[in-house]
Amino acid sequence: MPIPLPKSFEKSDEKLRDIDEELTPQEIVAELDKYIIGQKAAKKAVAIALRNRYRRRRVPSELADEIAPKNILMIGPTGVGKTEISRRLAKLTASPFLKIEASKFTEVGYVGRDVESIVRDLVRMGVDMVKQEKMEEVQEKAVANVEEKLLDLLLPPLRRRDNSVSEEEYQRFNETREKLRKQLRDGALEERMVEIEVKERMAPPFEIFSNQGVEEIGIQIQELIPGFLGGKAKKRKMKILEAREFLIDEEQRRLIDMDQVARLAIERVEHSGMVFLDEMDKIAGRESGHGPEVSREGVQRDLLPIVEGTTVNTRYGLVKTDHVLFIGAGAFNVAKPADLIPELQGRFPIRVELTSLNKEDFVRILTEPENALIKQYIALLETEDVRVEFTPDAIDEIAQIAEEVNRDSEDIGARRLHTVMEKVMEEISFKAPNVKLKNIVIDKKYVQGQLKEIMKDQDLRRFIL
Repeated sequence: MPIPLPKSFEKSDEKLRDIDEELTPQEIVAELDKYIIGQKAAKKAVAIALRNRYRRRRVPSELADEIAPKNILMIGPTGVGKTEISRRLAKLTASPFLKIEASKFTEVGYVGRDVESIVRDLVRMGVDMVKQEKMEEVQEKAVANVEEKLLDLLLPPLRRRDNSVSEEEYQRFNETREKLRKQLRDGALEERMVEIEVKERMAPPFEIFSNQGVEEIGIQIQELIPGFLGGKAKKRKMKILEAREFLIDEEQRRLIDMDQVARLAIERVEHSGMVFLDEMDKIAGRESGHGPEVSREGVQRDLLPIVEGTTVNTRYGLVKTDHVLFIGAGAFNVAKPADLIPELQGRFPIRVELTSLNKEDFVRILTEPENALIKQYIALLETEDVRVEFTPDAIDEIAQIAEEVNRDSEDIGARRLHTVMEKVMEEISFKAPNVKLKNIVIDKKYVQGQLKEIMKDQDLRRFIL
């Protein structure tokens, strides 16, 4: 009879797509459409790039090694969906994914980071991803083993030495054990106290500076000298409900082979890894002999080998970046893609321009996506038993105000909607716990009333919205 999983360990009904069962370009775009309005060109380019990775894995190995990933450079103002596209891609694909700002590497040696840390971070994510998958695979076995451990704690096993235990006593013991097993599975013993050995929480890892940068600071001294910085076992009393979680986690870790996890993670990073390099325009600039341009070009030259394809030494082994997909992004309102060094430009062959958002786009952003702002506010206030309804003219007015403020001051795209919505909902959110009127309709007049003073005063509007 299979061991039933405790409720807290049951998998959700939503099953993750297998890594080999890749989405088609149309499916990728359809999924992105659920959360991002417009930007068809960018979605299409990203969908093709993802599909090409799947195609490469299916061509003969001799040719597959020659097929380089077609890296993408997304160009467009802030708040139009560049980061959101990358964030949603991370959820769509069972691949290691890293989003990082290129500007973090502008002052290496002062407060910046070594560019190779991109690959090391990506590998860590790959290891965590594979480890989680392996833990789910052994979960059923771990639950079965933990059930036996809990029964041993509730009813210590008989020791049959020199036939000192009769068959009758042994049979009675087994019957009692089976009764306890049934009670344990039915949840009748969840509040019973047991004493288990718990390992102390490990201390944070040391940070070590080396010629490879601030990386293998992750060396865990506990692995070398157990108990040196924590990790020592101590006995602790707790309820079975809590003890089960501790023991299952410990058992899962014991059952997985970390060498295999590291090997699979490196393979996955090398063939399916994706890196989203944001703020590429902040490092665009040629050497002029003085000023920050020198360090910018230096960062570009440091990034070049990683994007081109190199081998990076990580704590899990050597990792090749030849087939990692890089997606660059930036506003490029001051610097232009042509300001990047030629070698780096050539490594981003696909260029996509994302368009600025207008009032119609804002209306759609407020209402259509699955995570639409208006849906979020309605859901938040429902937790206080306050039902909020937005009329179409209210939504239209919010979009109109957002467009006006973007036009008159800095254009920050859809992020402006967050500011405007927060100001519109401020009074309701503040009074919600004590409000007597549980059904609130927000119309155009209400929106104008909340923002009237701010919209009249040009200086105030610059500060508030």
